Amino acid sequence: MPLKVLDATIATFDGVFEKFRADSPNNKANFILFLADIDPSTNLSWCPDCVRAEPVIYKKLEASSEDIALLRAYVGDRPTWRTPQHPWRVDRRFNLKGVPTLLRWENDAVKGRLEDHEAHLGHKIASLLNGN
Repeated sequence: MPLKVLDATIATFDGVFEKFRADSPNNKANFILFLADIDPSTNLSWCPDCVRAEPVIYKKLEASSEDIALLRAYVGDRPTWRTPQHPWRVDRRFNLKGVPTLLRWENDAVKGRLEDHEAHLGHKIASLLNGN
């Protein structure tokens, strides 16, 4: 089965996350990727680490023969993300410090994570995909 991708913004996250959680038992692995919004003036993410990590993450997840779900959660523009009270910075489930952040989600909790400085490393993504 191909990679199942859901997209959410801060405004739509709760509803999309509930759908993601409800479907998670049907998948071999479930991931949440927190990343920066696309800058309309450049048509690229405003976050250089996201630009570098996204293709590597997608390639690794798409290469799996297992059922995998990916929830892409867009943190907003740079000023929104920089706010110390950003909802995903203060949410104890996610405790975000930077973007991109790739989380492995199992049994309604984070079971592994790759932070911004390592989210582009193929071997670390593969390890997270394998549950390590």
